[in-house]
Amino acid sequence: MNKTLVAFAVSGALLAPAAPVLAKGCIRGAVAGGVAGHYAHHHAIAGAMAGCAAGHYYYKHKATVAARRTTTTAPQR
Repeated sequence: MNKTLVAFAVSGALLAPAAPVLAKGCIRGAVAGGVAGHYAHHHAIAGAMAGCAAGHYYYKHKATVAARRTTTTAPQR
């Protein structure tokens, strides 16, 4: 019974993420990658996975650049 309780607690901890998952760009990238993969010898699943990763990277980079712009010093006179 002790092993069952530990397994249940570990699985519950893994299923409940500590922070919200930000998947901005994943859906748009997955759709574009899936369509491109479909036309590239029927590799829609691989294309969707790659498109999701690329879309997520793009929006993460875009957010980093925007945050860097807003935290600049005061304009020089």
